[in-house]
Amino acid sequence: MVLHNTKVDQVLSALRRVIRAVDLHSRQLVQSHGLTGPQALVLKALGDASLSAGALAEQVSLSQGTVTDILNRLQQRGLVTRLRSQSDRRRVMVALAPAGRECLASSPPLLQDRFASRFEELEDWEQSLLLASLQRIAAMMDAGELDAAPVLSSGSVRATPEAVEEVVEPGANE
Repeated sequence: MVLHNTKVDQVLSALRRVIRAVDLHSRQLVQSHGLTGPQALVLKALGDASLSAGALAEQVSLSQGTVTDILNRLQQRGLVTRLRSQSDRRRVMVALAPAGRECLASSPPLLQDRFASRFEELEDWEQSLLLASLQRIAAMMDAGELDAAPVLSSGSVRATPEAVEEVVEPGANE
């Protein structure tokens, strides 16, 4: 049996608050805009650009398969369009549709954007200390080798429409 001292309890409570903040933000984004965090990240990355799925995947640090899945869902909702490249007909370019621009303009800032701006205000030594501490915590939780994109979102990065619907209307399918 492990007895918890106050520092262990404080660390675990802080971790739980982080997990809850990510979960609450994810739920609010789904409820207010019907978007998962990764979907909003992809919309934001597109901005005024027209990108291939591969370039987009690299920009948002997700696998090309995951980005393709996200793009399929966004296209079904009319938020993005896919067009053949004029210079290379083999390439398909993705761009925001007008509805995607409206959705993006009205959506709240992503949690990782707020975090990043606050993190960048810290001194270099403090950034390094936080990074080392979090990497150590991940290793202590046997999560150091898990693949994770820099997206603060709860649930699967490849959320299905049913999973999104469950967040919007919990228990509606029961």
